[in-house]
Amino acid sequence: MIQFIKPSAPLRAGMLLTLTLATLSSCTIVRQGEVGVKRKLGKIRPQTVSEGVQVFNPFLTRIIKVPTRTVNLEVRAPLPSKEGLTVQSDISILYRVEGSYAPKIVEQIGKSYDEVVILPVFRSAVTDVSSRYFAKDMHTGQRAEIEKSIREMMMTQLKDRGFVVESVLLKSIALPAGLTKAIEDKLAAEQDAQRMQFVLDKERQEAQRRIIEAEGTRDAQKIINEGLTPMLIRFKTIEAFNKLAASPNSKIIITNGDSPLMVNPDNL
Repeated sequence: MIQFIKPSAPLRAGMLLTLTLATLSSCTIVRQGEVGVKRKLGKIRPQTVSEGVQVFNPFLTRIIKVPTRTVNLEVRAPLPSKEGLTVQSDISILYRVEGSYAPKIVEQIGKSYDEVVILPVFRSAVTDVSSRYFAKDMHTGQRAEIEKSIREMMMTQLKDRGFVVESVLLKSIALPAGLTKAIEDKLAAEQDAQRMQFVLDKERQEAQRRIIEAEGTRDAQKIINEGLTPMLIRFKTIEAFNKLAASPNSKIIITNGDSPLMVNPDNL
């Protein structure tokens, strides 16, 4: 005869708790901006796990989450320059993982891919690129060109491994103290030269204006002198006589027939 022994209340509670924990541990949530990589019995599945709630056997399977959103990796690195100086810089590397490459990345590199791949490739690229430029170039408009060259060199090595480098940003540049002073002095000298050039240009324009004004006055006088013929002078003299004769004031006119000389009688 088989007898069934009913478990006690504490035993039933323990069994229920164990079952609940086992059920909960077999569920995970893959959120937006990440993909899941399923590893079953130590073997990576080539298909990624999509977003949402995923149920799996915790004793046989593990789901590894890999972010696919843009990651900002902050690095402080010494940059060698063309003239042999070392320039300190704070740099941001903006990169992301291609979701379809996540299983391959986990299998071949692991989750610490930033330290294993991203940083070594960056250090190699930044050293190679910065050594082509003078230290002062890193502090001027050529910074964008340097950033672009570093990004392109990194993409050459990382694009086939499932990484996309969106930007490389040189956020701050700390030049050697002596070079900083030399650059500031050069900029100040260039500003002084530009200011002096402006003054000289202004003086040249003023001198040109005076020359043009003098030439205009000369030409006007030349035209007037050329137009003052004896007949015109005599005609103007007659006009003056007529105007004086029409005046109501008393006048004494002394003339030799060519030009009048008016005398006020009250002053005689």
